[in-house]
This record gives sequence, C-alpha cells and structure tokens, in this order.
Amino acid sequence: MAQAGKGKLNFRCPSCFMRDLDIDMFYDKEKKEYYCLRCQYRGSEKDVLEKNEMARFRYGAMKKRFKMEDF
Repeated sequence: MAQAGKGKLNFRCPSCFMRDLDIDMFYDKEKKEYYCLRCQYRGSEKDVLEKNEMARFRYGAMKKRFKMEDF
C-alpha cells in the first residue's frame, strides 16, 4: 500500500486497532492532525498516543504465560 503523506512516525489508528485492524494513519500538515482513511478517525498526536496506550493495555498480558497459581 502506498504510504504518502506520512507524519514523523507511523501511528496506528486507535479506532481500527481496537477492532483488531492494523491501519496506519496519515498526517495532514495544514490541520496538524492525523486521520484514518478507513474509519474517518481524526485526532492530534497527543490524542492518538493516549488512545493507543489504551490499546496497549488491552494486549498487556498477551505474552505472559499463566499458571494455576496465578488464579
């Protein structure tokens, strides 16, 4: 997929990522905001980072192996 108009970093769309879709966001230099082509999510860098942190919380224990003692 062509990646034109990217910002400094590749940010994932938090709305799509919560639905298990890995979609990169594009950056609009005039409005100074990131946007998603798939779901029409828009937000500042701060807003995107906060919502992506919530997604990291969701998958925080993905690689942890649980034993019976943990329950």
